[in-house]
Amino acid sequence: MVLHVSSQPNMATETLQMSRLANGEAESSHHRKSDQTPHQAVNGRRFGNLGSEGASARPCSDENGREATDVIRKKAKRQKGMTFQDMYSNQGLFDEEDDDDSDWEPPQVQRTSQMALQRKAKQQKEMTFQDMYNNQGLFDEDDDDDDGDWEPAQEQHTSQMALQNKAKQQKEMTFQDMYSNQGLFDEDDDDDGDWEPAQEHVETGKWFCTNCTMVNLDDVTHCDICGEHKESGILRHGFFASPFSHDVGRPVEAEHEIKGHKDLGSQIPTSNSSTAVGFDERMLLHSEVEMKPHPHPERPDRLRAIAASLATAGIFPGRCYPISAREITKEELQMVHSVEHIETVELTSHILSSYFTPDTYANEHSARAARLAAGLCADLATEIFSGRAKNGFALVRPPGHHAGVRQAMGFCLHNNAAVAALAAQVAGAKKVLIVDWDVHHGNGTQEIFDRNKSVLYISLHRHEGGKFYPGTGAALEVGTMGAEGYCVNIPWSCGGVGDNDYIFAFQHIVLPIASEFAPDFTIISAGFDAARGDPLGCCDVTPAGYALMTHMLYALSSGKLLVILEGGYNLRSISSSATAVIKVLLGESPGCNLDNVLPSKAGALTVLEVLKIQMNFWPTLGSRFSDLQAQWGMYCLKNKKNRIKKRRRAVAPLWWKWGQKSLLYHLLNRHLHIKSKRC
Repeated sequence: MVLHVSSQPNMATETLQMSRLANGEAESSHHRKSDQTPHQAVNGRRFGNLGSEGASARPCSDENGREATDVIRKKAKRQKGMTFQDMYSNQGLFDEEDDDDSDWEPPQVQRTSQMALQRKAKQQKEMTFQDMYNNQGLFDEDDDDDDGDWEPAQEQHTSQMALQNKAKQQKEMTFQDMYSNQGLFDEDDDDDGDWEPAQEHVETGKWFCTNCTMVNLDDVTHCDICGEHKESGILRHGFFASPFSHDVGRPVEAEHEIKGHKDLGSQIPTSNSSTAVGFDERMLLHSEVEMKPHPHPERPDRLRAIAASLATAGIFPGRCYPISAREITKEELQMVHSVEHIETVELTSHILSSYFTPDTYANEHSARAARLAAGLCADLATEIFSGRAKNGFALVRPPGHHAGVRQAMGFCLHNNAAVAALAAQVAGAKKVLIVDWDVHHGNGTQEIFDRNKSVLYISLHRHEGGKFYPGTGAALEVGTMGAEGYCVNIPWSCGGVGDNDYIFAFQHIVLPIASEFAPDFTIISAGFDAARGDPLGCCDVTPAGYALMTHMLYALSSGKLLVILEGGYNLRSISSSATAVIKVLLGESPGCNLDNVLPSKAGALTVLEVLKIQMNFWPTLGSRFSDLQAQWGMYCLKNKKNRIKKRRRAVAPLWWKWGQKSLLYHLLNRHLHIKSKRC
């Protein structure tokens, strides 16, 4: 913006000066001299209207003096009635030359001063602020004595300098500096005192993916992480809903359909060929009350997505039957947890929002949801072991394998798998196998059965030297107090492990140890956070991989198998994997080939490490360790030779053969050829 300065103040000043001249004020010093000079009136007549002082001047005593006085009075009277413009236009009236002051021409000087002032005002009016600043010398000239005490140019120069300093400050400062020092720019000026720039806070819209909870900007319709559509129908149709298009179908409240079929459980003839499913919609009330910048991964939508998938596939309700839900009793919980832990969880029912750890929340419904989950798992174990159900799937939350004897952590309140294992033993099982394939180590389950030889706990999880949550589950953790070997940890050293690594570990560790243990009842702590696409697990297990692992465990304990939901936070991954597992429970083939399963290098090294430790407790592992070690040695030797050959070929580039280095090329090739024969 260019700032223009008006010339009106200068014009007003000129008018004031001329008015002072017309009233005789400019000659006050000359009037003081009139007491000594007899011709004061004649010397003062050319100043225009003399006012009262000029009219009271002493006249000359002669007649000619009276006539001169009359002429002066007439001219003064005429001047008094004229404006400044009239005086300027009729300046000839005041240009008469007298003998006494022939060398003094105030009208001409006055006219010159007026014209100079007008030119200066015109220049100021036509100049911008920048021009005035660059040519400030034009306006700094000292005027005559009549305006010596008036310095508009100096004041204007000071104002210009202040404005320029402020503009320079603004130009050199960043937006953050200007915001932090906004007081520098809040001074009220006469020109823009009523102008207050509005501070607009621009908020960027965002949305959270229903599938993986990752944040996205409003201008995208598909999640940047998992590719799910902004308005996906995964909660209505499960993983059968398209991830790429907007869902326009009729909403299906899967949990209400399941609730409506709960009463049919007594009408469905149960036999050892049926698969039971445990679910209760009251577990959906367990949710985080406090709103945080990012949704909690353990959310009610996990169960909704699985229930919608099963309903869409016609599995549940349909091919599976529900069991009635009940809340587990305090006495049953005391077989697993301490009284203090149970009372602490119950206390949350009187609090709107609470936290056991920074990531383990509870609301007023959480304690009941945890009791329902544990009660369903206990009843399913009893149903399956007693023969009233062939196998079962516990569609429950909150999860439980991190909950220890005295603490709740890792989203878990009560340990559902431990409750089910002890319920199976109460029903008559002597030995119980728990296989935990959740990507996180089940530290709570290990703690509960660390000294128990009747329960074999095997966990496959990411460990990475203790850097992955919860940091426990090293291969050297094998059990204590006479139960060494009844805790088997298979700790992956990195993320990204997939189907081949898990199947390889099952073939060489899980199944040999489980077969030697010969369990009466098998429980799977089925966390699906090692599935492909999970935001927390970052591994690569597919639904087919989970189905195959279920199939491999199905033959143990005469098919008495209970699958309990643990983790898993990508809705599409968890719902498709759970559906694949339940299909195996229903008798469907996994459709995978077990031949030529080759693990990753990291996976093979982990399996060898675990075999070396566990063969001290399970003798059948000795031969497997020797075979794998030999195979691994041959594999390493072959790779070493390939690396050496690549290194040797890089010593003598082919273009040396025709250049100045041809001799060196032949020498190196001959030498390398000889060495290669020795190998």
